[in-house]
Amino acid sequence: MLDRFLIDKYVLSALEEDIGFGDITTDNLASEEDVLDAKLNTRSDGIVCGLKVFERVFKNLSDDVEIKFYFKDGDKIKAGDTIAELKGSASAILKGERTALNFAQRMSGIATETRKYQDAIGEGLKARISDTRKTTPNFRVFEKYAVYVGGACIHRFNLADCAMIKDNHIKLAGSLTKAVEKIRKNISHTHKIEVECDTLEQVKEAVTCGADIIMLDNMSCETMQQAVEIIAGKAITEASGNVNLSTVHAIAEVGVDIISSSAIVAKAPTLDLALDM
Repeated sequence: MLDRFLIDKYVLSALEEDIGFGDITTDNLASEEDVLDAKLNTRSDGIVCGLKVFERVFKNLSDDVEIKFYFKDGDKIKAGDTIAELKGSASAILKGERTALNFAQRMSGIATETRKYQDAIGEGLKARISDTRKTTPNFRVFEKYAVYVGGACIHRFNLADCAMIKDNHIKLAGSLTKAVEKIRKNISHTHKIEVECDTLEQVKEAVTCGADIIMLDNMSCETMQQAVEIIAGKAITEASGNVNLSTVHAIAEVGVDIISSSAIVAKAPTLDLALDM
């Protein structure tokens, strides 16, 4: 999912942003011959993520930085664990430290939060957590990768992945049915159509016109249960709205396939990681 060329595109941009015209501290203290040893340690429990991105930060600054990893993306880590050891160019390690940590802390935080939500669903229920497009601009590829590492499924990556008909689209088209029919005529057979519904009447119409995915938006669990019965397996069911760690299990119990939430990204705290030298 994260190819090197894609990682480097964003890593180089981040390094340019942080280093600018030069690190006036490190450039005046470190020589080309200076070498540092460092350890990537965690001060919090969680799910580690973004290690390849972490590595590419330093490799883009110097080929002389060697990194030995003791964990891989998706592993559980505990406070006090050493995730990796670094040795090499002092200049590269000092210049890349903040950028590398920014990536790893953010991605690990999202993976950790995502795992909490998926675990909160409980065993024996088919529902899976999914994300949304409410992501940080120019950081979406990393945030969605972190969601995947955390054990959730990825919602559409961008507007070209799936047709999602919302209330404003329905108003524009004149009706839910007209919106589905018009889009169906013009998209590839490989694309799905999702319809956002907030009433049972809309659910019935979405089933009748052949929507592939029906989102049950901001419905009570009782109403969602009725919606699932109406859909009766004719479409993928997705619950959205009022999803948090205290409600996700009850939502899953109504029998939906997917539970989407922006909270696993937008409200995820960073994981406390440090580069100790």
